[in-house]
Amino acid sequence: MFFNKHKIENFFKSALIHVFLMIVVVSCLFPIFWMVRSSLMSNATIFVDPSLIPQELHWSNYVVAWTKGNFAVYFLNSMIYTISVVMGIVVVSSLAAFAFSRLKFPGRDFLFYIFVAAMMIPLPGSFVPIFVLMNKLHLVNTRLGYILCMINVGLCLSILLLKTFFDKMPSDLEDSARMDGCNRIQIWWHVALPLAAPALAVIVIYNSLNVWNEYILATLLLSDNNLMPLQRGLMVFNGAYQVDYPVLMAGLTMTAVPIIAIYFLMQKHIVKGLSSGTIGGLYDPA
Repeated sequence: MFFNKHKIENFFKSALIHVFLMIVVVSCLFPIFWMVRSSLMSNATIFVDPSLIPQELHWSNYVVAWTKGNFAVYFLNSMIYTISVVMGIVVVSSLAAFAFSRLKFPGRDFLFYIFVAAMMIPLPGSFVPIFVLMNKLHLVNTRLGYILCMINVGLCLSILLLKTFFDKMPSDLEDSARMDGCNRIQIWWHVALPLAAPALAVIVIYNSLNVWNEYILATLLLSDNNLMPLQRGLMVFNGAYQVDYPVLMAGLTMTAVPIIAIYFLMQKHIVKGLSSGTIGGLYDPA
């Protein structure tokens, strides 16, 4: 009797948990579904057609958004910014983290704590010094200036994650590489980076999401329409198509789909990197 009662309680607990998770999933996915649905409707039916699937699909909304909405330029700019910033963060943060972890030099701990303390400063709090610095360097309204600023935004957390990893890396591997004739740079490239793959995956995904969705800094530094990323371009596009909601929804869909797809493809690396890669048990000899 006790066994049956316990089994029934576990069944109801499991059912409640699954129902709750289903509600959360539906509440998260329904706005995305509604956005895609609205992008395939006409401006005359978007507010009057209550059906979940439109009777007539207007794929031309995507063509209008891509051509007349200048989304081709915005999409290319976001690709350039995302790839450049992520590559820069990976190289700079891995070198800095390796130096903080494996090298001994005066002021090492103090410099590292400065990087950690910088994480407490919100991005809007650094707008004035960033703009003044970029203006003095004549990098306002340039791709290089925006890329350098975004690299700076993602460095602190990336250095912290990678240093935690490198601290747990066995020194025997470094000694063996040094006996084989490797210098510090070769040890970083051939030993540290391959072992840091889970942590690097977390850094790549996190910063890709950050750069792809960034809007405030782009608004501050970029004024040329041909330099704007997708999120900044959406606001300009919204101003140009205030009443054409299906075309606007088509633009939002094209903005959201790539990064959602990347996240779903790489989500297992996020879990692996955070659970076994950057918090504890980073090195698995097996």
